[in-house]
Amino acid sequence: MSARYLTLVVAILVLTACNADSATSPSPVRTLEPCAAAGGTVLLSVLQGATISCTAGGTIDLAGDGAHYLVVPQFATGGVSNTSVAYTIGVPSAGVTASVAAAYGAAASVAAPPALPSQAAFDFSLRTAERSAVASGRWVSETKTAPPLSARIMSESPAVGSLRDFRVISSINVDNPTFKTVTARLSFAGQNMLIYIDTLAPPNGFTPDQLTAFGQLFDQTLYPIDLNAFGAPSDIDQTGTVIMLLSPVVNSLTPKAQCSTQGFVAGFFDGYDLVSTSANSNQGEIFYGVVPDPNGTVSCAHSVVDLDRTVPPTFLHELQHLISFSQHVVVHHGQEEEGWLDEGLSIVAEELGSVYYEQRFPPPTGRTNSNQVFPDSSQGFISGLLGDSYTYLLRTDTATATLHSDSDGGLAWRGADWLLLHWLGDQKGAGFYRQLEQGSSIGVANIEATSGESFQSLFGDFSTSLWTDSIGGVPKSSIPPRNRFATRTLRVLYQALYNAAGPSSQIPRPYPVQLTSLPIGSTLNGTMVPGTMAFYRLDATAGSATVRLQFSTPSSGSFAGNLHSQVSIFRLPN
Repeated sequence: MSARYLTLVVAILVLTACNADSATSPSPVRTLEPCAAAGGTVLLSVLQGATISCTAGGTIDLAGDGAHYLVVPQFATGGVSNTSVAYTIGVPSAGVTASVAAAYGAAASVAAPPALPSQAAFDFSLRTAERSAVASGRWVSETKTAPPLSARIMSESPAVGSLRDFRVISSINVDNPTFKTVTARLSFAGQNMLIYIDTLAPPNGFTPDQLTAFGQLFDQTLYPIDLNAFGAPSDIDQTGTVIMLLSPVVNSLTPKAQCSTQGFVAGFFDGYDLVSTSANSNQGEIFYGVVPDPNGTVSCAHSVVDLDRTVPPTFLHELQHLISFSQHVVVHHGQEEEGWLDEGLSIVAEELGSVYYEQRFPPPTGRTNSNQVFPDSSQGFISGLLGDSYTYLLRTDTATATLHSDSDGGLAWRGADWLLLHWLGDQKGAGFYRQLEQGSSIGVANIEATSGESFQSLFGDFSTSLWTDSIGGVPKSSIPPRNRFATRTLRVLYQALYNAAGPSSQIPRPYPVQLTSLPIGSTLNGTMVPGTMAFYRLDATAGSATVRLQFSTPSSGSFAGNLHSQVSIFRLPN
């Protein structure tokens, strides 16, 4: 997994914030007339919000007299082309038009996101190949439904020390993969996990004590984290366990020259093993990982300490993919989950590893520096998520949360996915992620069916919360619960990241979202990809009864209906 922000987060300082709800918090308004309808003026109290449908384009009348508004236009959709859409927004009484890019100022010059690293690129290739095979009917599940966890009994348990042959993918081109036969020895047998190690593993690997500790970590801590959050995987081999195979074939997937610039493939899951009837399928639930290679005889050098840091978050990430694929395809005989949602849930799985260690080591314990926000043990799970989400929030209009194909070469959309799925989990409760894994619905339809409300309503409040989660000088408990995160405070996280790493081209300011002013008497032309939002501030003139906001196509026309164009308005304190 990426460690590009690891050294930055270690030094992050603690900032305090209150997450408690308040009985007096104003409720957000979500049922209003659409743009241009004769619904009268939108009246909002301070710290109250509304989301207004603008599919037809048009205008919104807001109360004036010096009121201050956060204005968040968005295309709350999935399943459309990932192509930028032009729009006009502003208060056009004088008809003056400017460019949004100019208004963004310094934000427009932020460095481009880094290239997609080896782990993410390989992961994407596997998921793409799986979806193609399932959609085309080449893979058809005829396997049994997994029994409940309490009823799973391991049958014909292999003995520790026994050997087994596996076919392991050995080429990065998964559209036409090649495989190698690996003979591996069962080295650890736990309640949930069987760990096999390739007999051709390089020397100076695990000591017996290290292997026991490694196995117990995955068997007793990490596996239950995903199981509790997302539900059980399938059990097509009827063993009641997941296999971990550590092999130098996985190490060799990454050329040594790429390790310092693109990272390395730490591990993966392949749906090939669950559904394909090919002789290359191992017909079981398997996680493939790198093996210790301290002398770098195969590719990058990996000590046991390195594996302890890099494999756990990768395992949580890939195990969610395994659970999602097995539930959607194997158990419910449907299509694989859409890429953005599947990836978002896997990113949440990584964060759950951090949450485990945060709870185990409350401040100031478990920290090299007693002022750290996160304990040392959670760094590998959380640091990349903070960096990716900060990058997304710098220019939200350029990266979609719901349409990415992974081919954009960047990581910002992963930050968007994490923020969206974390917010949804905060709003809908601990069982929400597990419910998303069950059934045949996928993508936006899955979120709507599981949450019981429209994606547009959810996306409007989520978009607003990216600014209103914490406002300077305002107790967090005063913000409506729908307009904030319950278990994280964004300004705390990003201020601390800035303290540790900024100012720099990647971390230019304490909070990444920057509001663009909407001057009275002018409009701005901008572009935005579907599945995201942009952020503006509107300050009404003192003494004016109302202010009329326009959001439309540049020709003052209607947006395509499948874009689900809408504007969220939130009244800011004076």
